[in-house]
Parts: sequence; structure tokens; C-alpha cells
Amino acid sequence: MTFVTRFAPSPTGPLHLGHAFSALTAFRRAQDKAGTFLLRIEDIDQSRARPEWEALIFEDLHWLGLDWSDPVMRQSDRLPAYRAALDRLAARGLLYPCACSRADIRAALAAPQEGAALHGPDGLIYPGTCRGRSMDEAGPGDSLRLDMARAVASLGALPGFNETGPLHPGCHALDGSELVAGVGDVVLARRDMGTSYHLSVVVDDAAQGITEVVRGADIFDATRIHVLLQALLGLPHPAFHHHDLIRDETGKRLAKRDDARAIRTYRDEGRSPAQVRAMVGF
Repeated sequence: MTFVTRFAPSPTGPLHLGHAFSALTAFRRAQDKAGTFLLRIEDIDQSRARPEWEALIFEDLHWLGLDWSDPVMRQSDRLPAYRAALDRLAARGLLYPCACSRADIRAALAAPQEGAALHGPDGLIYPGTCRGRSMDEAGPGDSLRLDMARAVASLGALPGFNETGPLHPGCHALDGSELVAGVGDVVLARRDMGTSYHLSVVVDDAAQGITEVVRGADIFDATRIHVLLQALLGLPHPAFHHHDLIRDETGKRLAKRDDARAIRTYRDEGRSPAQVRAMVGF
């Protein structure tokens, strides 16, 4: 089997040193295995995506010495594929419409009888306020949630996944009760996007034939959601490689607002690609 991996940034700001590390990690692993490195633009959030940021992604990565196969996949072109996946899940009774805002969820979880609000890989664990609604009741302002208990029960035996990264190496089994209690009914289609990160990344990785997903350790806990969705949709299970995060001097991971560590900033200062690669250990 040919090794295939990808780097999948969002065009919502400049790439920083953390992105450079992730892209170089994926590129190096593809080179070491005589495989394929792909670039994917994750632009489902059209309210924040900008053409100029996408153009800068290409410039920065080429400047670092990376190349990839064309054409480049863009999530904004793939809404029909996400809709088809949602329809398959809905036909099995695994989705329900949700009208709750984030404020509604916080208020419901703040009720005295609820106890301390729990956080999962998708944020606050949803209390199930809309779980009794059917898809026939879905309105244009609703998001779509996965009924986690039904999803787990529909599979019987749950799959696992292989982690090749340095932090959690080995095989990891999914636990149904932990998915229900510790992850909850995650959103698979946001009201303003028609999809979500969890759904689109799974559908796109399968469409691109990804055999190893390379990404930051901050996404490790969400891998359970993705492996479950792969099983529900009958998609292949790639391996996962979650790498260390690049952090600032206080230990905080870099974000797109950290313009001082943007690749473009180092380019403008006259740094060389080799110098920037060395900053992140390459």
C-alpha cells in the first residue's frame, strides 16, 4: 500500500511555526516512505476564509521547500459529498436537529441538578436537550448532531486505531460508554456551514486515500470521533500520527493570532528557509 498523508490548513490567517512543523513532519514522513504528500485547504468556514490567506499558504509552503500533487482539494467544493454522508447517517436514525445555541447549552449545564459541566473533545458535552426531535422537524437554523448512544449501539463491536506518533504510540480501542459519557452528541453539520470539521475531515481523508493522518497532539482526543464516523460510514481506517506542538516561551501553543511567529514575518525579516526549518527542529 502506498503511503499517503496530507497537510490541511485553514485559510483564516497566516501560517506560523506550528504549521511549519506539522507540514514538514508530514512531508518528511512521506519522503521517508517513498509516499505521497498532499495539500488540502479546509475552508468550510467561509465567514473567515480569505483568498489572500490561501495564496499565502501556497507561498509559505513552497518557500519552505515543500511540493505536492495537484489538484489541491478544497472543502468548499465538497458540500455534496458531506451532504451524502449526512443523508446516510440520517437514514439510519443516527442524526437529530438541534436548535440550541452555545448560550443555551451553557445555561442548561449550569442548572443545579446537572452538577459540574463536563468538557469533551468537541467542547462542552451536550446535555441532550433536542435529542427527541426527528429529522422531519429540522429547520434551516438547526445544526445536526450525532446521537452517540445510538451510533455506538448500531455498530456492536467498536473499531480501534493505530497511533504512530511519539506521545501515544500503539493501538487504541474505542470504548462505547466513554464515547457516550465523555464525548457526547457531537455536531456533524453546523447551521452556517452544512458540515463540520469532524465530518469533513473523515470524508475527505477517505476520498484522498490518506493512509496516515499527521496532525497536532491537540487533536488526539477527537480521533475517537473520527474513527467512529469512519466505521459508521464504512470508510477505511488510516493510521494517525499526532506530533508535539510548537509553543511560545510561556508554554502556550501557537495560534493564528501569533503573527510575530508567522512564517511571512520571518521571510520579511530576511530569514532563510533553512533557518526557519531549524527553528522547528528540521
